[in-house]
Amino acid sequence: MPWNDAAQPRGMPTSTRMPGVGRNYAKTAMLMAFLIALLAIGGNVVGGAQGMLLFGSIGLLFNFLSYWFSDKLALMAHRAQPVTREQLPEVYAIVERLTRKAGMPMPRLYVIPSETPNAFATGRNPSHAAVAVTEGILRILNARQLEGVLAHELSHVRNRDILISTMAAAIAGLISTIGYMVRWGALLGGMRREDDRGGSVLEMLAWAVLAPILALVIQLAVSRSREYGADASGAELVGDPEPLAEALLTLERGNEAIPYQFGGPATAHLFIVNPFHGAAERVMSLFSTHPPIEERVRRLREMRPGVRFA
Repeated sequence: MPWNDAAQPRGMPTSTRMPGVGRNYAKTAMLMAFLIALLAIGGNVVGGAQGMLLFGSIGLLFNFLSYWFSDKLALMAHRAQPVTREQLPEVYAIVERLTRKAGMPMPRLYVIPSETPNAFATGRNPSHAAVAVTEGILRILNARQLEGVLAHELSHVRNRDILISTMAAAIAGLISTIGYMVRWGALLGGMRREDDRGGSVLEMLAWAVLAPILALVIQLAVSRSREYGADASGAELVGDPEPLAEALLTLERGNEAIPYQFGGPATAHLFIVNPFHGAAERVMSLFSTHPPIEERVRRLREMRPGVRFA
């Protein structure tokens, strides 16, 4: 849910809002609508209304399972270990302060045994959320920069970005599966529409080739849009966009210098900066899980610093 004036904690000036935040949420809704439209077309190609119902049901099942267990799977994949207040008193203090301001429950905190500086949040809702930070990020960021990063991650939870990204990934995956089925069915001559006419197989093949690519591009665009939204909400929560802007620049340099060793590209969208980015991804920006750091920093620095919370 986007931040709104009524929901902002007392003392937060509306002038700090990142330009275009409303457009980011509208863009996300439009991209999700495109994904659903592609899925509807694919279901109809495979088996009409019954095919759409079948694949929709399968998609909902996998969507539910991945969403329900998303936190456990993500934390296990990155070898995150739970930490106590005694082990990380500074991080606990920052998160407690931010969650009070945002009116959120306190999430579980984890540390990833990696020198690559990064962080991510996961969990199906604010009551079942977890925030994980690497050992590296604790070494290179000062307290204000770390606060900006943690505010960004808490904003992902508050904005229900985990649900949105899980839905986008599930729908895109289902479209890709249908695409494979249509390609093989058409090539083997086993799929014909009831209104079969010349060129129908070619039309199905065209959809089967292009739809999975479009679905992937849209899924990644949703991820990039949510990063902009979390940047804006995190800066509002802290009351100053500069610490997060400084942290993003530092984290980008750190991830280039120290390659990340856990997980894989499939979970890259979880992190505040892409731990697996490289020169090829910068060239193919359409297939990036994150917006360019330079653009994120530029948008943050266009926000006027507000008054810090008491």
